[in-house]
Amino acid sequence: MRVKVMGIPVEDQEKALQFYTGKLGFVKKYDVPLSETSRWLTVVAKDEQEGTEVLLEPSPNHFEPAKVYQKALFEAGIPYTQFNVDNVQAEYDRLINLGVEFSMKPTEMGTVKIAVLNDTCGNHIQLIEML
Repeated sequence: MRVKVMGIPVEDQEKALQFYTGKLGFVKKYDVPLSETSRWLTVVAKDEQEGTEVLLEPSPNHFEPAKVYQKALFEAGIPYTQFNVDNVQAEYDRLINLGVEFSMKPTEMGTVKIAVLNDTCGNHIQLIEML
């Protein structure tokens, strides 16, 4: 068993696509219209294009409990998910220069270094480097 697709709820799929590709550096994998307001929209890591897909899911717009859950996580400052990086400080510096907002600067915590960013689509995302 392995993970092929993981979903992240986003408030606006087009805005999410621009952020995840233009700022975070993912590349678009699939973009399939499902209705006038929804798409099956996935992105993947540029260097692992056959790896796990991140589904930019419009669920908050179609399912009120998802919207409530996403908002509660965001307001509590809890990351929705995490992405591994080779160097948190380097990613932080690169993303700050692109205007990305962070709620936590790079911080060592035992055997990891983490930082938390705002994806502009209703989520905090944690970046993690294994030390």
